[in-house]
Amino acid sequence: MLNQRVSILVPFKNTSNYLSACLDSILEQSYTNWELVIVDDHSTDQSFKIVENYAKKDPRVKLLKNKGIGIISALQTAYKNSVGKFITRMDSDDIMQKNKIEFMVNDLSQNGQGFIALGLVKYFCDTGVKEGYKRYEKWLNDLISKGTSFNEIYKECVIPSPCWMVYRSDFEKANGFDSNVYPEDYDLAFRFYEIGLRCIPTKNILHMWRDYPVRTSRTSPNYAENSFLELKIHYFLRLSYDSLKTLVLWGAGKKGKKLAGLLKSAEIPFVWICDNPKKIGKRIYDHPLESWEKLSDLTTDSQSIITVANENSQKTIETYFNSLQKKPMMDYFFFC
Repeated sequence: MLNQRVSILVPFKNTSNYLSACLDSILEQSYTNWELVIVDDHSTDQSFKIVENYAKKDPRVKLLKNKGIGIISALQTAYKNSVGKFITRMDSDDIMQKNKIEFMVNDLSQNGQGFIALGLVKYFCDTGVKEGYKRYEKWLNDLISKGTSFNEIYKECVIPSPCWMVYRSDFEKANGFDSNVYPEDYDLAFRFYEIGLRCIPTKNILHMWRDYPVRTSRTSPNYAENSFLELKIHYFLRLSYDSLKTLVLWGAGKKGKKLAGLLKSAEIPFVWICDNPKKIGKRIYDHPLESWEKLSDLTTDSQSIITVANENSQKTIETYFNSLQKKPMMDYFFFC
């Protein structure tokens, strides 16, 4: 099992400044039984030529062109042309630690099918890493190190898109890259969760995640906040919602208002509460806002979505629900 082929799937577009560092980190992997299926998504710079030179020197590098448009189409093309027992994705502007593939293969081999191998990530940027990314890195790594990533899946994407590995059979069970939904990495994380994959905890930093101003996740409308909220509520209604219980929406900020609109569009009844005295008693989208104290009348048969972003407030809310013997990811769900 330890010598099974790993398929590394990489879409790329106009990342000529970073491709060589990425490809070198793959070529230098301690685990050598891999294939790199790398797909050009209509680059207009020197990216294709850079990869072509690597492909000429190493037969493990399979260079293809995307006949469709966009990262999802490129990933679909890569997967269709892969043959590995294990599937992993890599971004063309990032860097692998030398033992990344080896650690992940070992983790999956020891645990078997039904698991997902992960690694801790570290952001780097020529101009310095922003505080928001530092917080996300810490939050993400804390979950990964404990193997509890899916416990907070409604907050943010809990599976780093370029730092996971699964058995091919599990990937296909989750319908792989067949979905055309953006953000594609978060959508895939929900589908991994849906089929019951378990996260293998690790303490190893395996991936260097590059940040820069024109990175796709920063500039593409496919990764805008509204897309994330739409995806979250879609999977909540599909995987977690209990129609026999009263649904409570806690929070009337930007995210709370957006989610309220999505719930109304889906014709899902809900009670809307907040702890802002200036908003209590008002109507937004022709829906009344009530005090959070309304929860005391609903605690026996309710589910709550919390959109309060302040971390201290979240801890207070969590303590409150725990005092009522309410269970996270069953009775209450943090959406930010």
